[in-house]
Amino acid sequence: MNLYVLSVIVENEPGILSRVAGLFSRRGYNIKSLSVGETEDPKISRMTIVVSGDRQIVEQIKKQLQKLIDVIKITELEPDTSVYRELALVKVMVNEQNRPSILEVVDIFRGKVIDIAKESLTVELTGDQDKINAFVDMMKVYGVSEMARTGLTGLARFNS
Repeated sequence: MNLYVLSVIVENEPGILSRVAGLFSRRGYNIKSLSVGETEDPKISRMTIVVSGDRQIVEQIKKQLQKLIDVIKITELEPDTSVYRELALVKVMVNEQNRPSILEVVDIFRGKVIDIAKESLTVELTGDQDKINAFVDMMKVYGVSEMARTGLTGLARFNS
């Protein structure tokens, strides 16, 4: 199954997220990732929805979304013509011996330490999913005690 990224522009009205999620659950489709936020216009929000499936399923999802009254526009974000990012907060276990090597890896990945405790560091990292996954894999050696990821968000490179 392939991953597809949909950018859905909606009216910023109460209940729209519930209606979109309900559409997916009623039809038995799974949302792999969902991020929602206001656009430059506070009356409008952008939902970035990552779904897995085949072309037929994605086309059906797009048709069903278009039927929702609060949906303004749906754009499929193609990897070659879009920019994707994700934010992750990763809490890594540290001690006096491994702290310098962890900080070096954080620096290599262009992460930012946003909280320090005696036995842990919390790192903020943005990038594509492969970068986040690679960083988390590197940190597993030290111990990842908690992690939160925003899910994918993205924009088309060109106006469409």
